Amino acid sequence: MSTTLPPIYLVGPMGAGKSTLGRYLGQQLGRPFHDSDKVIVDRTGADIPWIFDMEGEEGFRRREEEIIEELTRLPEIVMATGGGAVLREANRRHLHERGVVFYLWTPVEVQLARTRHDRNRPLLQTADPERVLRELMAVRDPLYREVAHHIIPTASGNLRKVADLVLDRLHEHEA
Repeated sequence: MSTTLPPIYLVGPMGAGKSTLGRYLGQQLGRPFHDSDKVIVDRTGADIPWIFDMEGEEGFRRREEEIIEELTRLPEIVMATGGGAVLREANRRHLHERGVVFYLWTPVEVQLARTRHDRNRPLLQTADPERVLRELMAVRDPLYREVAHHIIPTASGNLRKVADLVLDRLHEHEA
């Protein structure tokens, strides 16, 4: 593949398929794939729920901002961010200015189905995860749209089709 393609950053809500799509795109393009949440876990040796318990969401967001600042300096990568990465203005700026950002838009009903059994999502460990997802979407959707160069629907769950859409849009950014 062409080396003139910019870094690819995937943003969107929990259950949008950012990590799955990111791994696939990395393989297709022969690029390294980084999941910002996984980098945090690997560096701290603690899972995200533990970080939330010990440091609160603010502590986690500080760590996330440091990792995104670092990863967005790497050339020719594919990166999936955590769903809340867009909450910090510095993250939005680094993502938007240093690569091509794809907002993987997914309706709340699909997010709910995809995250139903995942215990590694601290914000969903509640009696009403659907309400939480709707509240998160109300706050975060405008931020995803602000940072994104392209919006890609992922509700179909068809990985190849979604990847093809991303690659088509990416080629618009060739230098």
